[in-house]
Amino acid sequence: MKLSYTYCPSPVGQLVLTSDGECLTGLYTGRLNEEAAPAKEWVRNDEAMPFAQTKQQLVKYFDKELQDFDLPLNLIGTDFQRSVWQQLLKIPYGTVISYGEMARRLGNPKAMRAVGLANGRNPISIIVPCHRVIGADGSLTGYGGGLPRKRALLSLEGVLSELVG
Repeated sequence: MKLSYTYCPSPVGQLVLTSDGECLTGLYTGRLNEEAAPAKEWVRNDEAMPFAQTKQQLVKYFDKELQDFDLPLNLIGTDFQRSVWQQLLKIPYGTVISYGEMARRLGNPKAMRAVGLANGRNPISIIVPCHRVIGADGSLTGYGGGLPRKRALLSLEGVLSELVG
């Protein structure tokens, strides 16, 4: 499957969006102190669906005018990863849960580490809100785009003041 990509500016750095032509397949932020970059096999197509809709909703999210995204998503991963990502979609804007709580919600309280790994492989960050999962002690832990981005997203959603680190 050939993926199309486009760029999307944001307050947390340039984002790269990917699409299969119908659904959003990726939203990448890049690693700490780096901008996101497309993979060599992706083809730039700024007009692919649903890029325009995604960009509009991201602008509203960053302007605090949107809390729930309504976009066609194609979450590509293992069955377990997709089950974790579906749980992420159920975490309301402005709230956080721990990796342990996430594992309990999936029916396997001992799967905290596996949940963390699946969380780290989330291909559609921000929209599939992996930034809303934190350590059991309230600390900010593990975020593929770097803890400063995680902190910025949680601050935007109004929950940062309650957290440790």
